[in-house]
Amino acid sequence: MDRSIPPAIVAEGLAAAYGDRLIWQNASFTVKTGEFVAVLGPNGSGKSTLLRLLLGLTPPAAGSLEVLGKRPHRGNAQIGYVPQRRNIDRDLPVRGRDFVHLGIDGNRWGVALGNTADSHQQVDQAIMAVEARAYADRPIGRLSGGEQQRLLLAQALAGGPQMLLLDEPLASLDLRNQIVIAELVAELARANKLTVLLIAHDINPLLPIVDRVLYVAHGGVAIGKPAEVITTEQLSRLYDAPIEVLHDTHGHMFVVGLEAESAHHDA
Repeated sequence: MDRSIPPAIVAEGLAAAYGDRLIWQNASFTVKTGEFVAVLGPNGSGKSTLLRLLLGLTPPAAGSLEVLGKRPHRGNAQIGYVPQRRNIDRDLPVRGRDFVHLGIDGNRWGVALGNTADSHQQVDQAIMAVEARAYADRPIGRLSGGEQQRLLLAQALAGGPQMLLLDEPLASLDLRNQIVIAELVAELARANKLTVLLIAHDINPLLPIVDRVLYVAHGGVAIGKPAEVITTEQLSRLYDAPIEVLHDTHGHMFVVGLEAESAHHDA
């Protein structure tokens, strides 16, 4: 990676609070431009709060934070954001295509402002990028979880961002779809030179593709290569529970107990 390119995220002595309650503090880390970073940690540890800080939705309780060379601010068009997926009403009459259009104009359902031809082209390109053309004109509520997740990604891509922040995009998907969506995000990141932060409970689908892992726990934040962070000792301490990291004969890494343990924590 070109060292002359400025980093995507720089945090120095960063702290996050919820009301008067300090969630974590003394976080100093850098995320390089184009890196794919998985964000781990028990529920309630402040992972989503980290994304809110990056989006400018929550001010730091202490320290400094730069995102894409500037202080975080609301409505940053350079950041594509996929929040935690909620159940979409099956009877919602909004087409997938119109849902994606909200990534360009979030004010009106399916109504384009400005250059209509350009915005439609942006929507088409985003839908093609996530390979969702086959069902983009169907009501989004009638689509499968994996299909909805592709359209959520398309919505985040429609504005042409430099960074993707994804809050548990693999949750509620079966293992096959988790792997498919994880690989799709990695392909999109490489093709568009995007920096990605992805919150996950189960690290296994992400292990082959992430550059580094950032974990949030015990009131602090740390970052490292998967081989440094994903160890039996580190994860067991992180989650205060027995987590086991296994290696097969091909050198592939698997984490056992992480997803089940996360499910027992309150959100």
